[in-house]
Amino acid sequence: MSDGTSWRDERREALAAQAAALERQRAAEIARARRLLTDFATAMTERGLAPHALRARSAGGATYRTGLIGWYIRRNHALAVGMDGEFYVLDVPARLGGRLRGVTVEPSDPPLQVGRGARDGESMPLDELLRQRLDAGSDFP
Repeated sequence: MSDGTSWRDERREALAAQAAALERQRAAEIARARRLLTDFATAMTERGLAPHALRARSAGGATYRTGLIGWYIRRNHALAVGMDGEFYVLDVPARLGGRLRGVTVEPSDPPLQVGRGARDGESMPLDELLRQRLDAGSDFP
């Protein structure tokens, strides 16, 4: 085996180890975020804050029924938590028959930092966002 092959093998192993470590970190963050969402849904229910039918929206402003029940956590209604404690991104592409039939929105892996990479002031830790929503109670649009 030549030195070039050995170096490539070592580099490949190092990259694989780094990727595995990043995936473990990501999985741990998702698990922590899921616990926050479950606790939030429980707290909202315990406080008697009724969930609502959640609607998705397109960039053009059209809104669509989703069949989901939960609480919006952003005032612009782009993000929500279902009664099941799942995290939903409610921005969807425009759909031709969506106004009549509604749309299906699948749960997303929740981030610990909501809006990461967004403009200044749009990024916020998930726990803080959920606390603000919980503190707003029924006074939330």
